[in-house]
Amino acid sequence: MQNLDWRSVARHVLLARELDQLEERELVAGKMNDPRKMVKYQFSAGGHELVQVLLAGALDHPHDAAGVYYRSRPFMLSIGLTLREALAAGMARMGSPSDGRDVGVVFNLPSRGRATALPSAGDVGSQYSPSAGWAHAIRYRARVLQEREWEGAIAVAMGGDASVASNGFWAALNIATTQNLPLLFWIEDNGYGISVPAHLQNPNGNIAANLASYGNLKIFECDGTSPRDAAQTIYDAVRYTREHGTALARLRVPRLQGHTYGEDQRAYKSEGQIAREFESDPVLRLREFVLQNGMSAREWDALVDNVRAALRDALTEAEALPDPDPAQATRFVFFDGTANAQGGLRQENANVEISAPATPQRDGVRMNMLDAIRKTLEHELRVNPRMLLFGEDVGPRGGVHRATVGLQKEFGDARVFDTSLNEEGILGRALGLAWAGLLPVPEIQFRQYADPAQNQLDDIGTTRWRTANKFANPMVVRMPLGFTFKQFGALGDPWHSPTAEVIYAHMPGWRVAFPSNAEDAVGLLRTALRGDDPTIFLEHRALLDTNNARRLYPGDEFCLPFGTASRIAQGDELTVITWGECVYRCLHAARTFEGRVEILDLRTIVPWDKEAVLASVKKTGKAMVVHEDLHTAGFAGEIIATLARDAFLDLDAPIERIATADAPIPFSVELLNAVIPSVEKIRATMERLLKF
Repeated sequence: MQNLDWRSVARHVLLARELDQLEERELVAGKMNDPRKMVKYQFSAGGHELVQVLLAGALDHPHDAAGVYYRSRPFMLSIGLTLREALAAGMARMGSPSDGRDVGVVFNLPSRGRATALPSAGDVGSQYSPSAGWAHAIRYRARVLQEREWEGAIAVAMGGDASVASNGFWAALNIATTQNLPLLFWIEDNGYGISVPAHLQNPNGNIAANLASYGNLKIFECDGTSPRDAAQTIYDAVRYTREHGTALARLRVPRLQGHTYGEDQRAYKSEGQIAREFESDPVLRLREFVLQNGMSAREWDALVDNVRAALRDALTEAEALPDPDPAQATRFVFFDGTANAQGGLRQENANVEISAPATPQRDGVRMNMLDAIRKTLEHELRVNPRMLLFGEDVGPRGGVHRATVGLQKEFGDARVFDTSLNEEGILGRALGLAWAGLLPVPEIQFRQYADPAQNQLDDIGTTRWRTANKFANPMVVRMPLGFTFKQFGALGDPWHSPTAEVIYAHMPGWRVAFPSNAEDAVGLLRTALRGDDPTIFLEHRALLDTNNARRLYPGDEFCLPFGTASRIAQGDELTVITWGECVYRCLHAARTFEGRVEILDLRTIVPWDKEAVLASVKKTGKAMVVHEDLHTAGFAGEIIATLARDAFLDLDAPIERIATADAPIPFSVELLNAVIPSVEKIRATMERLLKF
């Protein structure tokens, strides 16, 4: 604290305040009539500036990072975001952190010599568990990879007081404290979440008091409008986190404006309360402090004039920036070969290349899909020291499906480890790990369990796009799904058995694999593990240990390209498109019509092999799609729409689909067999189409 440059602190505080006021006075809707120059959203940081600027000054390690949120612009300006970029963000221009793709206050910034700003998102609380992932990566890279330059770095998870009610906050709190990670929870407490007072967000409205006895958590609190007290507390909190581990700092600050521009705080705050908050304005207190410690009033006024002039220059520069090119609107949804600044393995030349061509060895041991997946994970862990495998029960137990048996014993609990029971935390941690240059391979025990982590899934898929390729986060998320077989036959239930793969096809940025046999599982999994995009790898439970899916192990370098279907039966009168366990139901049904039915196993849903499907249907003139997902809005609908558009003149019969009835998956064997696609129903539909 003793070495603080208070003139620099004052300049950055004033930059943030004056920028807010410029937008509020001139650039928001109603003040600015030119849509190109208008700031579309305005979130004032008024009252929060001082503590954020002081925090930025304290984060001086080259691998420090902060998970920021929508009111973090003072921090961003202090770690290197330029005024031009800040203004361009609100105007949705090129040259902003997202090149116009994302909301102007949703920030990201690879390090410019100071802390990295991890890509923020629009969903409240989603910044916490990725910040824990970055903190985990610090520990891993320093201790396991022996990269000494990572020692002493910390992560900071920044949020407002209302965000402590979120799933993400508690997920990250448990991750960080159970492992005592170098993570500082940074809570700017202004007493309100939009209009909801703090006491409705957590008991007594004081998260610091509530967590006073939480294990492995050091608590810091201060008045965030007092320059001296705030500076000392922030210095102490950062130093403690570097030296000891997890901490939480609660900074009490006023929110001088509404949640967003134009909101009237008088609807939920009294005139007296508003007046008291303006009396505690940290800019006024900072001015008083610096005037008492060497700065003259003339120097302060000159600093204000200098800041305003810089803002005018920046505004002129921002207004001259071009609008985004509409032709680039979908660029960076997936990796296109262009290097990114932060995240993933390729950025540090640590990636393992995908093998080509995809030629399987034919002298391997015949094995089931479960063993093939395990063997692939084992080999990739061996050749890639940055790969981490984790989830609920994946450690000593080896996973509830036994796909990771023995891997923790072989590679250690730093690389294969159990997590708390929180899917938001599992996937959020994976996101932070990937941003920090590691390869996370999280397991979600069952497909249905992933639903509480929907925000993180969305954010993972869109990171590369919404940061304009500044950040990337390749990972592989393994999810068992579907019904299974027991000694008495098929078994399902509403919680462990839905497939619902179409949801992931509807999420930009994710690749989705759904293999039907051990060989394909090896090839697709290895391609995903060596790739540059996040991948959801779906493992059907009825195929893990059954004869249908057994194949020869194709070798430790075998890779399969995504988007290439497999023709598993030849025919010239009807095309059947399917994937997963339904492949074998279709094969069984087609035995009656040998040589007449062509069956394509898609193998991957994103991307899917449109060319092969169209070529087959144009040859046969008839098509049906079979999948285990629900009938309504299942992925069959996408395939059928493509066929109706691109193969309409080649069709000789209506396109059919066979899918699970629009109902939950039943526990009763009899009910289960009534709702999922049966061999009999598939065969009957084939026969009807062949006769059409």
